[in-house]
Amino acid sequence: MQTIYFCTLILTKKPEKLSQMNRILVPTDFSEQAENALKVAIKLSKKHKSEIYVLHSMEMPLHLATTDSGSLPESLFFIKLAEKRFNDLRKNNYLEGVVLNEAIGHNEIYEDIEEACKKNNIDLIVMGSNGASGFKEMFVGSNTEKVVRTSKIPVLVIKNNHPEFKIKDFVFATDFSEEGRGAFDNAQKFAAKIGAKIHLLFVNTPADFKTSAQGQNIMEHFVRGMGVDNYTLNIYNDTSVEKGILNFAQHINAQLIGMGTHGRKGISHFFNGSISEDMVNHANMPVITFKI
Repeated sequence: MQTIYFCTLILTKKPEKLSQMNRILVPTDFSEQAENALKVAIKLSKKHKSEIYVLHSMEMPLHLATTDSGSLPESLFFIKLAEKRFNDLRKNNYLEGVVLNEAIGHNEIYEDIEEACKKNNIDLIVMGSNGASGFKEMFVGSNTEKVVRTSKIPVLVIKNNHPEFKIKDFVFATDFSEEGRGAFDNAQKFAAKIGAKIHLLFVNTPADFKTSAQGQNIMEHFVRGMGVDNYTLNIYNDTSVEKGILNFAQHINAQLIGMGTHGRKGISHFFNGSISEDMVNHANMPVITFKI
């Protein structure tokens, strides 16, 4: 595996340490979606005095690392191109005064991200995603889905441009199983840090119907002894888990959806069902995932 080196681009006063939000990693392909994610990361950085690490993963084939005698390696061309795009990125006014670090990776994006997280003790990953064609596509068959599936670090997925990033109501959907407690514990810590109220959600579907009393008992048992503060318990009936999450989030005007994931059984389980285009177009909000 290629080593990823980070270098500081803009130096300011070193930020104070703040637990769980000291270092934010933003993977970028220099697209509009990646820039939307970077802008959100900067807003979080200014609020929590965090450092930002920006990573471009070239996913370069191994043969490009080799060179013919007397010829310029093709890999060098792509590295120089990435460096130029970093230089262009740094000219944006919204980056003024931000502690920013950059790196270029050469492996698969999720491998580069995993290495960068270990090397730099990353607390949060903020990624852009092209969700215009559907909420499901945010996670299925994309680089974002690979990162969500494999990352041990919370991943905040940004779909649109957010001139302001203020989260007051945070919907956390779970099946309320024992193995999901760790993810929820991290979710409530994140909610407390950003000053949001967390709304625990149980989606009741025809395929796995439970009475209101049964659902309430399940939720109350789940939160018992976890020291949860500033939260609500909610049961929402819908035809599928996916639609239930989206409809409930819209119903309470939430600004963030969260859930736990443990590989293919997590986020993919929630979003493998079909969702109507009209429903998707109204789901203009970020999603954050926590490893189970």
